[in-house]
Amino acid sequence: MGERIFIGVAWPYANGPLHLGHIAGAYLPADIFVRYHRIKGNEVLMVSGSDMHGTPITLRAEEEGKKPSEVANRYHQQFLESWQKLGIIFDLFTNTETVNHRAVSQDIFLTLLNKGYIYKATMSQPFCPKCRRFLPDRYLEGTCPYCQSPSARGDQCDMCGKPLNTVELIKPHCRTCGTPPQFKDSEHFFLKLTAFTDRLLSWVKQQTHWRPNVLNFTLSFLKEGLKDRAITRDIEWGISVPLPGYEGKRLYVWFEAVIGYLSASREWAKSSGDETKWRPFWQGDGVKSYYFIGKDNIPFHTIIWPAMLMGYGDLKLPYDVPANEFLTIEGKKLSTSRNWAVWVLDYLERYDPDALRYLLSINMSETSDTDFSWRELIRRNNDELVATYGNLVHRALTFAYRNFDGCVPPAGALDTQSRALLGQAEAIFKTVDELLYGCHFREAIRSALSLAQETNRYLDAQSPWKVIKTDRPKAATALYVVIGVVSQLKTMLYPFLPFSSQKLHEYLGFTGPVEDFGWESHLPVPGQKLVLPQPLFTKLEETLAEIETSRLG
Repeated sequence: MGERIFIGVAWPYANGPLHLGHIAGAYLPADIFVRYHRIKGNEVLMVSGSDMHGTPITLRAEEEGKKPSEVANRYHQQFLESWQKLGIIFDLFTNTETVNHRAVSQDIFLTLLNKGYIYKATMSQPFCPKCRRFLPDRYLEGTCPYCQSPSARGDQCDMCGKPLNTVELIKPHCRTCGTPPQFKDSEHFFLKLTAFTDRLLSWVKQQTHWRPNVLNFTLSFLKEGLKDRAITRDIEWGISVPLPGYEGKRLYVWFEAVIGYLSASREWAKSSGDETKWRPFWQGDGVKSYYFIGKDNIPFHTIIWPAMLMGYGDLKLPYDVPANEFLTIEGKKLSTSRNWAVWVLDYLERYDPDALRYLLSINMSETSDTDFSWRELIRRNNDELVATYGNLVHRALTFAYRNFDGCVPPAGALDTQSRALLGQAEAIFKTVDELLYGCHFREAIRSALSLAQETNRYLDAQSPWKVIKTDRPKAATALYVVIGVVSQLKTMLYPFLPFSSQKLHEYLGFTGPVEDFGWESHLPVPGQKLVLPQPLFTKLEETLAEIETSRLG
């Protein structure tokens, strides 16, 4: 029996279009991982959704003169289009405005409250005398007390990743009008994080399989000491506090958004016709829960969400949180306000998805920040996808199709070089399997590419286009070996390059989805009908780099 895997992916704010930083940080690695487990035959559930309640949405709505729901729904639809075109497959991609999410969030709030893990207290809140309103999280900016970044928000500093309370900011000001705030008392609900310090520290120390950046950041944060955090705010947009007398307050987005992993699972189960179907992924023996996020979300998934789960009880804690570092664009920090970003739908209007998936995979920011450049995209597309992998597939299958009646050639006796290549392919297949299982995606795709390079060298050395004139069986055997390796590459690269892998699957004469054939070395049967292949990838003109770079900013 296969494994049971739960995959939660960060919920994007529905206040703007998706850019490559989003994809590289969380969504592509999650899709690679879920495709791998599905082709392995494991039982997988992957969920996420649009975060429609954050202050980024209300800020955008105010700028556009629209209701928050209008803005959020517009971008939610764009997200769905992006996933479809990029090949990101969720079991459910929902949003935080559903009745279901509201009910689950309020249930967790009330349960933690009744258990004493949530309490009421009066806190000093920033109030803008000019705008005449309280200033929740992103409505307030100032200097970070930890790293001195001048653009820290009222909930978090993006520069150092520290969660913040509004009163901690140095020289705060209203983001809307720039006025320094007054501070007024307001009653709010607090999550008693301090009650979980010892349990969290003990649990985190056992997670030795976590990436070093995630583990070290979390341990450092815990050792500095946790602080209780307000989980409500004075705002009209969001999930209401389910208690009388608090009609003007809403659950803080950082508290209710992580609950989305559970609420989405329950929504998925209900839509399947079995309302209990979510339980094995949250309460079952042996289930492993993975959370794919960017590094700015680490403390919310390794400290705050686990604390909430501990307090609620009877739900699985995260098994792994494979957070990626940041993606820069052309050597500069990504900035949506300055349009220093590559937008997903804009990219997909002009280029194939697999070229982007390939570049972001082979340069994946698993341990340090990495850079996207158009010149690098074009170089890797042309030199590696087109000239190495694509050319190997095209010349082997085309020659076999034209010289062996459109079929896979018969295999004769294998020489030393042929046995060595097949043995290497088997070893790399196993290595890629292990790397994908451990969330080492960059090393996995690089290992697969090394096999394509070695197979090209084998094909050049065997030269079946020359040998066929004097020794047809030997040429047939060489082609059979290459086609066998290509078939394995198709499986290994499927999690990364689903579109081209499906095309190659069909060129090899297989029918149905690649996923249905499992994570196995399927060698085509001699005599199996081939399909005359078309090029898997499109060569890009080098001049496009300058054109695309000029669009930035």
